[in-house]
Amino acid sequence: MRDQVEVAMTIVVTGSAGHLGEALMRVLRHSNRRAVGIDIKPSSYTDLVGSISDQDFLGSVFRGGIQSIIHTATLHKPHVVTHSHQEFVDTNITGTLCLLEAAAETGIESFVFTSTTSTFGSALTPAPGAPAAWINEEVVAIPKNIYAATKLGAEHLCEMFAYRRKLSLIILRTSRFFPEEDDSVAVRNRFSLDNAQLNELLYRRVDLDDVVQAHLLALERAPQLRFGRYIISAPTPFRKSDLLQLRQQPAVVVQRLFPDAEEIYARKGWSMFDEIDRVYVSQRAISALGWRPRWNFARALRLVQNDEDFRSPLARAIGSKGYHDVEFLEGPYPVDAQWTGKT
Repeated sequence: MRDQVEVAMTIVVTGSAGHLGEALMRVLRHSNRRAVGIDIKPSSYTDLVGSISDQDFLGSVFRGGIQSIIHTATLHKPHVVTHSHQEFVDTNITGTLCLLEAAAETGIESFVFTSTTSTFGSALTPAPGAPAAWINEEVVAIPKNIYAATKLGAEHLCEMFAYRRKLSLIILRTSRFFPEEDDSVAVRNRFSLDNAQLNELLYRRVDLDDVVQAHLLALERAPQLRFGRYIISAPTPFRKSDLLQLRQQPAVVVQRLFPDAEEIYARKGWSMFDEIDRVYVSQRAISALGWRPRWNFARALRLVQNDEDFRSPLARAIGSKGYHDVEFLEGPYPVDAQWTGKT
């Protein structure tokens, strides 16, 4: 870890010890782009250790001639039970506000904020018997936990700074890209990790490499777009006309669209989910950002057919990081609101 950062470095990546932050730093360094990673945790991709809610720390960062910010640092859904509501506010809202104020005062060129499709919350669960939800940027977010609420609050701050302080800013609502096992016991008991995550590529997952590319494109396009909010998820093969059947018989829809899927799945001993309740639509990001995601379900299915890993080399290189410094008996992270701290 370096103690100081050269003035010439121009891109700040917050959360550089995390999945996305490290991936961004790897790609930026590999392409010889000037970047500095900051995080509260030391890592091989963290240049400065400190909190984004510490204004003195941010002052030292911004004295380095910063041009752009990619803000990935956050408390995540896996922290909902293990961290207080105030800690979520301190990191996700206050930390973002401190960054926005520093960015506006410095007059940076671009600000990209990593948000989450979790902000949609209750909008993701249709009533029993209703078609799957078609989730695009027009759907009203209805957060249902402190993670989603604070990320949406941070989005609102970003939008305010874009319009009131003329900060060129893009919000990216990313779907699942972490490699860890599902928090649902039912999913873990019935589906292998690869089976579940391949299924999710159809409607609620995106490869880490494609997430990185979306962020770098957003960084470039922010000055022209000025402000935008985009869903970042692997392009879905489904159409609105599929939504009712997806809720009832998703395997039938998948077999119609991918005739080889049944045989490939059978050879692996895999199966499709019993229902698909939502479909994330990323067409707006593709159109506005020029995003060209490569790691979609069709490609993944071909790789599985050849007994290859369907994840990108970048995703495999980052691997699983976990979200806590302890292990939990009940799964990759606790989801029970009555969790007592036992591991």
